Amino acid sequence: MSQIIWIARHANRLDFVNPDWFLTAERRYDPPLSDDGMVQAQQLANRLKTEKIHHIFASPFLRTVQTASAVASVLDLPIKLETGLSEWLNPKWMTEEPERHSMQELLEIYPYIDVSYTPQIAVNYPETRQQMRQRSAQTARCLASEYSPENILLIAHGASVLGAAMGFVGNSAIGKVKASLCSLVKIVHQEPDWLLELTGDTSHLTEVEEVVRFN
Repeated sequence: MSQIIWIARHANRLDFVNPDWFLTAERRYDPPLSDDGMVQAQQLANRLKTEKIHHIFASPFLRTVQTASAVASVLDLPIKLETGLSEWLNPKWMTEEPERHSMQELLEIYPYIDVSYTPQIAVNYPETRQQMRQRSAQTARCLASEYSPENILLIAHGASVLGAAMGFVGNSAIGKVKASLCSLVKIVHQEPDWLLELTGDTSHLTEVEEVVRFN
């Protein structure tokens, strides 16, 4: 059986729609999804409901958890929060380490979270582009190996989607993978190679961003 790795970026975020939200937010580097982002997340879930996915992993940021929750409710699968899929902790984007919701706070709203799961890869602020790509790639490879031959879904961020894809196909992902909001990457293991079948598919979305924004 060929293992399939699905990689999705989170849906649209509130601070992309309302930049002023950032000015008064309690956790300014951990925005929720916007209203249209919630619609996108549901469209992603509908796209994946017929795929044979066995495990869902998500970055612990709120927007990725919310996106993963929409998928989890359709697939009836738990969400494993994996720090190795986190946003790029770029000091040019973030003046300090981002504050996130606690596990308990997330559990109260998103019951599909698997509290027994232990993250595989840590992330430390600040980090360079190279460090981000290395830990995203390492995380993706680690999860694929540990859960092989089962199919997995990784829900991450623009930069870490690309980094995760690079974990399987190397630098050939650069320039091919377009990690727009709520897009899908599909990578298939056909021994001994990993084949990039989808490079950022958005055909399941009714609204697609024209310019890809990472931050």
